[in-house]
Amino acid sequence: MEWRDTGILLSTRKHGESAAIIEVFSPEHGRHAGVVRGGTSRKIAPILQPGAQLDLTWRARLEDHIGTFTVELQRARAGAILSDRLALAGLSAVVALLAFCLPERESHPALYRRSETLLDLLPQTDLWPLAYLRWEQALLEEMGFGLDLTECAVTGATEGLAFVSPRTGRAVTRAGAGPWADQLLPLPPCLLGQGDAPDAEILTALGTTGHFLQHQLAPQLRGQPLPAARGRFLDAIARRIAAR
Repeated sequence: MEWRDTGILLSTRKHGESAAIIEVFSPEHGRHAGVVRGGTSRKIAPILQPGAQLDLTWRARLEDHIGTFTVELQRARAGAILSDRLALAGLSAVVALLAFCLPERESHPALYRRSETLLDLLPQTDLWPLAYLRWEQALLEEMGFGLDLTECAVTGATEGLAFVSPRTGRAVTRAGAGPWADQLLPLPPCLLGQGDAPDAEILTALGTTGHFLQHQLAPQLRGQPLPAARGRFLDAIARRIAAR
């Protein structure tokens, strides 16, 4: 068995004396693991950084074997943002969530393209939090837990949407919420693609998307909390807000 593809490096761990097991996300083969011989060597280890774009060749005797990867670096990402704590935290959040959410060896080409585009935006720190929010909405959609923000679940109105039902993920107006407003999640304009999307608003929106990641998606997967890297990214946004 053999295939060749491009891919985003999600994680690396040592295997034996000199090899490494890497996990990648590729458009045609999804989240896929394999052994890189000599992966801890001085030549290869610097290539195997989270978020790196790799040219991949995977080989195995049988399809269900872990197999081996031959890798070549297409472009690094972490090195370009080493001095930017927010960008580094964002990169870590993306690769951790992909490793956490994606089924093994299942193709998700649309999500792959979104992820690649998002990671290529990393040096543009002012644009990145909103781009990340859009990506997280797309991740929920791809995993079957997308938010329906087109109209009010109670009244059918398309204007004045202010809340999200924590159970259904549908939008609700203030009028439709009535006395249950304090039990609903906030729906800031940036989740609807409206307004200037300041960081504080994006942080509120990520609280809403995070509810569905944590309470609906995660229980369907490993029943574990979301990767801590996501929380560290939100903390980094909060610190940037406080510093201004």
